[in-house]
Order: sequence, then C-alpha cells, then structure tokens
Amino acid sequence: MAKAVTKPVLTEKIYTTLTAPIVTEKSMMGSQNGQVTFRVPLEATKPEIKKAVEALYEVKVTAVNTILTKGKTKRFKGVLGKRSDVKKAIVTLQEGQTIDVGTSA
Repeated sequence: MAKAVTKPVLTEKIYTTLTAPIVTEKSMMGSQNGQVTFRVPLEATKPEIKKAVEALYEVKVTAVNTILTKGKTKRFKGVLGKRSDVKKAIVTLQEGQTIDVGTSA
C-alpha cells in the first residue's frame, strides 16, 4: 500500500522562522532560477528554514544558503549608532515549483 501523505504540523516556531520575504531587484533575478529570498532571525538554522518553507508554502526545497550581514556603525545627528545585524536566507526550490512573493493583493 502507498504511504499516506501527512501535512507537517504548523507550530509557532515555523511561523517565526520566516520574518519577511525580501523583494529587491537582485532577489527577483534569483526568482528566475527558482530561488526565493527571506529575512530570518539570527538564530535560525538551515534545517529550520527548509522545514518552515516546505510547511508554509507546500513546496520542495533543494538548498538553503544563508547570509549574515553585520550592522554598520553610523552617525545619526552627530551621535554614534549601529544598524541591526540581518540574516537572509536564499531558498532554492525544486524544478517547476514557485512561490509568488513579488506581487501584492
């Protein structure tokens, strides 16, 4: 007999793993290659990101690449300040699958 396909259980951790999609000109060029870019928390791991994308968008993920951008030290009206550190995840989807994050309803 064939195995029954079970949907992953959606927990709070899955919803908090993907903070927001990143919609820039550069990230849209990646969408031509089946890649989607998300902002994620600094402590998120690649397996957690993969699990979250597969559960929320019901697609198959082939690879997850992460980028950690350190915040710059800047001056705001003569006072030193620091921008926040940002972690981005570039998720590569299986051939023929897409996630539409570039349009708004």
